[in-house]
Amino acid sequence: MRKDHRPYYVKRWYNQYQKWYARYFLAPQFEYFGRGLTFMKPWHVEVFGGPVYLGDYTTVIATSDRNVRFTIWPVWMGQGRIEIGNYCLICPGTRIMSATSVTMGEGCMTAQSVSISDSDWHDIYDRSKPVGSTQAVTIGNNVWIGDSAIVCKGVTIGDNAVIGAGSIVVKDIPANAIAAGNPASVIKYLDPDRPMRTRKDWLSDPAKLARDFEIIDRDLMKNNTMIGWFRSLLFPRKGD
Repeated sequence: MRKDHRPYYVKRWYNQYQKWYARYFLAPQFEYFGRGLTFMKPWHVEVFGGPVYLGDYTTVIATSDRNVRFTIWPVWMGQGRIEIGNYCLICPGTRIMSATSVTMGEGCMTAQSVSISDSDWHDIYDRSKPVGSTQAVTIGNNVWIGDSAIVCKGVTIGDNAVIGAGSIVVKDIPANAIAAGNPASVIKYLDPDRPMRTRKDWLSDPAKLARDFEIIDRDLMKNNTMIGWFRSLLFPRKGD
């Protein structure tokens, strides 16, 4: 549909239900479940093992065809951890897998279908052996990882770096670099003279941001009715 036909109060109720679902069903599965989190379709977020830390004011978006998965299968007892920093954005289909450690800094963004793993998950010569070679992955602050990119074991990505769509990252990427390709390599650097606004900046006043979104939603949905919403679902027409 081109337009959300729901009455405003229905959307507000639905958003409250998503928050309740996340707190009731997801929060117990995390070692740390941050303040001010936003979930879209939290019933499509899966957590296997632990510990998993999810930072404050992070947004996690999942869909029915692209679940978000946090998976820990430790190589030894007491190992394996996933840490997602504050103000991050995790988009549909993102998979983060750890046998040792995957750490993501503040304000990072993963686009759709990103895969991050610190392990081969099988030994090269003994393929009955689980996990295989494993090395920690470290992702700095304000990193943007493009659609369907793969970040492999032992990689460090520096602050503000951008990883192009479809890239396979097998070696370190320095801060402020734009990297792309298979294997990913630096193609240019960000202009140091241009100011950068991060998700942390955007979310610096979450209460005001929530009020602004509420004003926008009320205005866009002010003429929506329950009858009109049902009509759009049962008898869609051009322009819906």
